[in-house]
Amino acid sequence: MPQVDVVDETFLAVPPPAVAAVFADPAAWPRFWPDLRLDVYADRGAEGLRWTVRGALVGTMEVWLEAVLDGTLVHYFLRADTPGPLTPRRLAAERTRRQLTAKRVALGLKSALEAGRAPGVAPDPA
Repeated sequence: MPQVDVVDETFLAVPPPAVAAVFADPAAWPRFWPDLRLDVYADRGAEGLRWTVRGALVGTMEVWLEAVLDGTLVHYFLRADTPGPLTPRRLAAERTRRQLTAKRVALGLKSALEAGRAPGVAPDPA
């Protein structure tokens, strides 16, 4: 079982290809995860990406984009270990930090990609 196991889901009222375009850009990755080095091992197009992770953590990460209703359910998975030993307290803090980062990334995308859309109005299908 990995030391850091994060699972998160957030709904965005945006079509999957629009969300996929953000994650497909390697230049965006350091903004989301500055201390991780990512290598794509599965590019699933509008359904997301899977990466191997190195750096502050070693393991795998996935963003699965599921078309739901008129938007996208962003599923995020991070399963990794620290490169060296941590005390139980520091490991718990690392898990919490990664959970908060996952939600911050998702809500930041929600804010940016849904900008200008009035509540209750379907997203632009583009």
